[in-house]
Amino acid sequence: MKQKLDIDLPNLSEYRQLLVEQGAIVPLSIVPFSNRGLLAELPPPLSGKTGWPWTLETNPLPIVMSNGLPWPKISIVTPSYNQGQFIEETIRSVLLQNYPNLEFIIFDGGSNDETQQVLEKYSPWLSFWQSKKDRGQGHAINLGFSLASGEYFGWINSDDFYLPDCFQLVATHFSKYSSDFIYGDAVNLYDSEYKISYWQGNIVLDRYLRFGGLIAAHAAFWKSSIHQPIWEKMNCNVDGELWIRLLPSKTKSHLRIPLGVYRLQPDAKTSHVNYHHLWREDDENIAAIYGLPPQPHSFVTYECVLVQRFYKSVFKSIKGSISCSLLQQCSWENQYIFVD
Repeated sequence: MKQKLDIDLPNLSEYRQLLVEQGAIVPLSIVPFSNRGLLAELPPPLSGKTGWPWTLETNPLPIVMSNGLPWPKISIVTPSYNQGQFIEETIRSVLLQNYPNLEFIIFDGGSNDETQQVLEKYSPWLSFWQSKKDRGQGHAINLGFSLASGEYFGWINSDDFYLPDCFQLVATHFSKYSSDFIYGDAVNLYDSEYKISYWQGNIVLDRYLRFGGLIAAHAAFWKSSIHQPIWEKMNCNVDGELWIRLLPSKTKSHLRIPLGVYRLQPDAKTSHVNYHHLWREDDENIAAIYGLPPQPHSFVTYECVLVQRFYKSVFKSIKGSISCSLLQQCSWENQYIFVD
């Protein structure tokens, strides 16, 4: 998978310097930590909201891991624009991990809904936030990571959220193994249909990266040492293009447990008709750099389909017990129908 040299990637050091000139103080402060948990300190939950991440929190972690070393710093970036009805749930799902070494950065593109009020409400617990017009999702993510100083990176969109104990599971796995990249299973939440489904992760091999849809970005984390900027020419498929470029030759681990929730809501890029032409434009730009994806009847396509079916069938038996025990903590678990 050979990459051409004409892909226009930004210099994150230049982004960082510009933000510093505008007043950002680096390194950023970490999220306040309490061994009693943050739930009692955060603003009260919205009316009628219960369960994770409104009235429940993860158990606060000890300051050091079982091996006596400090927990590694995790940097989380959230790009945002006009998702004010959802972003508070996103923020609380990060903060209520009660992770003792966390950097949380939000770049909002100048939303004209209630987003800024939510950010101001939670500002004491944010490492950095800004609400100013930007050049889109990729630009916002790049701005965030330009300030990040964690050992491990992840991003969560402002209408998605993490599940309980996500950061502890990821940090523990990184500390025990030499993986460059960790991804988990996930949950799809169909917001307007009151349905949820379990998204089971795939086996991610380099020769399959061009197929797309292998990794849930809201359940993915990687070493900051391998990080590369988002290609800002991407309108929608910012993660799919990044994995093609970032992951070849890297060690990858699959945590077979749901780490995050993807919310399918009417304005989401994956479903709204207004984004269809932008997805096509992304496909064309990716093909111009990496070539066309494998054809439907090619050998590698058949191979990928069969390998993924086998891989998922092997681990399907653990899905039910994990999802039941974990999702019972979530506020929507008893309101939404679980579908396959």
